[in-house]
Amino acid sequence: MLRELLYQDPWTAAIILALIAVVSALIVHYVGGGLLRRTFTFAPVIHSVLVATEASAGFAMPLIALQAVWEALPSSLFPRMPAVRHANAVLMIAALTWLAMAAVSGLAQGLIKRHSTESRDNLRARRIETQARVLSRSAMVLIGIAGAAIALMTFPAARAVGTSLLASAGVLGVVAGLAARPIFSNLFAGMQIAVTQPIRMGDVLIIKGEWGTVEEITGTYVVLRIWDERRLIIPLNWFIENPFENWTRTGSDLYGTVILHVDHATPIDVLRAQARKIVEASPHWDRKGFAVQVQNMTERSLEVRVLMSATDSGQLWDLRCQMREQMLAFLARELPHCLPRVRVDDRRQGDASSPPP
Repeated sequence: MLRELLYQDPWTAAIILALIAVVSALIVHYVGGGLLRRTFTFAPVIHSVLVATEASAGFAMPLIALQAVWEALPSSLFPRMPAVRHANAVLMIAALTWLAMAAVSGLAQGLIKRHSTESRDNLRARRIETQARVLSRSAMVLIGIAGAAIALMTFPAARAVGTSLLASAGVLGVVAGLAARPIFSNLFAGMQIAVTQPIRMGDVLIIKGEWGTVEEITGTYVVLRIWDERRLIIPLNWFIENPFENWTRTGSDLYGTVILHVDHATPIDVLRAQARKIVEASPHWDRKGFAVQVQNMTERSLEVRVLMSATDSGQLWDLRCQMREQMLAFLARELPHCLPRVRVDDRRQGDASSPPP
């Protein structure tokens, strides 16, 4: 029946075949996709990819089915069929590009969910999260560029223009390279950061005197959340070309110090005992490191360093503040004479008992 209709009214038959193909593709998509998502609930990575590609696959599968229908129809009965095939092919390339980008994004999200960063000792999880985010965004940029290039190459006029410009490709390459230098420098910097990992998601950094936590790593910049909730936006290539401090490069455990300036007559053993009492009573101390030492002596005071450790930068900050406050209160209450003092010799120069100047 369809064959007879194809020769009697070709476009009506083509539309009927196209509707059958689209409906069949949508049924396969929704039924098959639902079954796959339920089947792979035990595999978070695969399930995340299936969820992320649900919408894009809903566009790609009908377009693929339509392309198969248009290719199967004889061109002799459809003078305008080449234009229809070309338009459908461009849409199909766009849908497949979207599908590939969504699959990469879903893969990255699945890897991130599989390795939680909620625990304190989350160095490996933060490493995987950083690699997944940076590499997935770099891959999505490359997929988008490749998809746009393939779609443009389907236009004969674009191929002709490309052939005519081949003679001046050297000059155009230089110009394009200079124009796209910031884009590609950040892209390559992102790949280098993902592989070598000088920074990771959740790392504590000090950049130009600002203390903050890496909140987001995109394909072109890093968002640093400052302690006062400000956000510092830094290009990716800056981390390759400039030095910075990373407090959590090899682990989240940190050591911090509190410097006390006291008088020369201060009993250090008493200070050490009080500092130990404070640190042992603090919930912020991880019981790994503690010391009280005189690190310097000037003509006016002693510099006493209290060294202590904590599980992360937040705990260390609170521990240092607690130690500083309680030690100052102890000195003012118990040893006020040990606070730094300036001694002045008020004896007159003419006094024979006074030493020569």
